[in-house]
Amino acid sequence: MARTALTRAEVLEAAASLVKRHGPAALTMRRLAAELGTAVTSIYWHVGNRESLLDALVERTVQDMGAIRPAGRTPVERILSVARILRRELRERPHLIAMVHERGLTERMFLPAQQALVHEVHAAGLRGARAADAVRAVQFQIVGFLLVERNRERSPAQSPAESDLWAPPPGSAGGTPAAPDDPELARALARPADPEHLFLLSVRALVQALLADGAASRPASR
Repeated sequence: MARTALTRAEVLEAAASLVKRHGPAALTMRRLAAELGTAVTSIYWHVGNRESLLDALVERTVQDMGAIRPAGRTPVERILSVARILRRELRERPHLIAMVHERGLTERMFLPAQQALVHEVHAAGLRGARAADAVRAVQFQIVGFLLVERNRERSPAQSPAESDLWAPPPGSAGGTPAAPDDPELARALARPADPEHLFLLSVRALVQALLADGAASRPASR
């Protein structure tokens, strides 16, 4: 028996779940109706046709990405918290983010994060073009890191692997270790990378440099 009681919010939630799991191509009205246990006509009644549904999903994603609340005692820590939240949100919904980009709403989606960053760089004393540069540098670092991260995740298995190159087994064809003068570095590079650690390390270093540069450029108080 087809389900009769259904809300627009439930339709959008189910559609978002389908896209997150299988990509936009998997989102058909018939499949969505099956997921919800209702008739296809009921889906049309709540959200219109498929293009209207996709537009509604994009708008929903933009709104969801707006809930960014910094945490921490200092501007550096609060900016880091914004970076972590933004990276997590982007990683959790890649297909939906791609849909937002295709519909030309990426900049609008990033606006709440930019506004949070503006607030923090202002709190650190940056103004004008320096503040704008700091906001964009942090945003570009987050997005750029995420692109590299996803590319590594999707790349085929490497042969030789990084561990083979930096720490070849004794007696192997690898010959001389890649860093004979720094065996600790070689051991570290032979271990799998920790993306979370590297992300925070790089963003922290960038933010500290940006804020320190801004502080150095301000005239000394008399």
